[in-house]
Amino acid sequence: MKKKLFLILTALMVISISGCKKEFDDLEKDQNRPTNVPPYLVLNGILSDITYKSFNPTQRWNQFYCCNYNYYGNQEYNWNSGSTYSTYSSLTNVLKMEQEAERSGLASPNAYTALGKFFRAYLYYNITMQLGDVPMTEALKGIDNLKPKYDSQKEVFKQILKWLEESNDEINTITSKGAYSLSSDYFYNNDLKKWRMAVNSFKLRVLMQLSKHENDADLNVKQKFADVISNPGKYPIFTTMSDNMVWVPNSSFDKYPTNPDNFGFDATRYNMASTYLNTLAGLKDPRTFFVAEPADSFLRAGKLPTDHAAFNGAGSGEDLAIMSSNALKGIYSYMNRKRYYSTYTAENIIQIGYPELCFNIAEAINRGWLAGNAEEYYTKGVQSSISFYGIVAGANTVTFQKKGGTLSESEYFSINYDWNAYYNQSSVKYAGNSQAGLNQILTQKYLAFYQNSGAEAYYNWRRTNVPAFHTGPGTANSQRIPLRFSYPSAENNVNTANLKAAISSQFGSDDINEKMWIIK
Repeated sequence: MKKKLFLILTALMVISISGCKKEFDDLEKDQNRPTNVPPYLVLNGILSDITYKSFNPTQRWNQFYCCNYNYYGNQEYNWNSGSTYSTYSSLTNVLKMEQEAERSGLASPNAYTALGKFFRAYLYYNITMQLGDVPMTEALKGIDNLKPKYDSQKEVFKQILKWLEESNDEINTITSKGAYSLSSDYFYNNDLKKWRMAVNSFKLRVLMQLSKHENDADLNVKQKFADVISNPGKYPIFTTMSDNMVWVPNSSFDKYPTNPDNFGFDATRYNMASTYLNTLAGLKDPRTFFVAEPADSFLRAGKLPTDHAAFNGAGSGEDLAIMSSNALKGIYSYMNRKRYYSTYTAENIIQIGYPELCFNIAEAINRGWLAGNAEEYYTKGVQSSISFYGIVAGANTVTFQKKGGTLSESEYFSINYDWNAYYNQSSVKYAGNSQAGLNQILTQKYLAFYQNSGAEAYYNWRRTNVPAFHTGPGTANSQRIPLRFSYPSAENNVNTANLKAAISSQFGSDDINEKMWIIK
């Protein structure tokens, strides 16, 4: 009897303790902080994370423009860990988006799982292009694995290509059924068919970045590239500028980095870089007049603003004090301040674009990856990039800042754009499937990247050494352009053994001048 009573009392105590714990757990919850959200809200945050913007250090590292006053920045390549932490945070949000889609009752595959695979590929591409080997297969497990091993860069790229294939297939499956659930997409207004073109156009970017490993049987780069081009039904890609994955700034909460509020502070603190502007001017390219202003000293010397020779950029490696002095003397062209400072929204920013796609196809043909007419795609790439600036055949009005005037005061001149006259220059007309022709493709691709597509201009330089980047005391790093970012210092404290193993298998040390696998 006593034993039975003891068991009853014990059971009541367990129930009582459980009840108390439940009440305590309920009280511990913050009722004002939701634990579940609609997947479209997470999607909006992910899109914000992957959006590349303009006029920032990355665009100076691309050697598009320069900062001539140290208070506002410089051209130094003293790199550290890049966007490592934010990338993995974004990848965690991709997982959350997919979980919320499932919780809301959407069967898999759905629009969020399909885009989730693209986001994984896009984000891992970014982080491995910065660092080399990175945690992937054991990453994103939270406290279940705080010390993930590193995957080789080759394995990361194999998985990126796999995700892109799956994303394309899932989008096809979903859209073929008709209606689907997707909202809060500010790139394509919830149009998955547009996203499918972006997925496959991005795939061609990835494959081209693997050009140094074109004969690797595991990657099968050339065949994968040819498969996309030869089967547009299975792999739709961009066909016009209207297909671009483009960010349209909203003046209500996305002020352009250069805007009327900043004009009086830093409009003369930024001048053009010679790597970009002098290449444009040397080709007598019409884009010259729309992105930059003629250098004042050249105008004083008698050159006309309609003369390409009136435009001049600073070498990115120039000593900052010398650059500042020269800029004040009017030796360098400023960015076209009327274009870039007179509005809060300025122009759209391409993330993945049709011009790049055309140049990638032209390069593939030039390299012998597939049959076709490289010149056709080369010319389409150049023409579409020129059209981005609103340049049309015939007369074009060019507006630039009036010297010494207010932002509302402008000067005007007219230029005539004749495609045939421009293209028939020996420096522009495609030189055939040769090294000279390849250099033309790569140069024009670089010009088309101006303020667009994040670090792609740098990544392409790193792969090809085209165009020649300027170095000197202003670029720091012993007057070298680095080839990677270093790993986060915190990783050395938390995941020491795996980090050391990754560094040892790739490099002699965690040096920003070491070559990663993709460019070896």
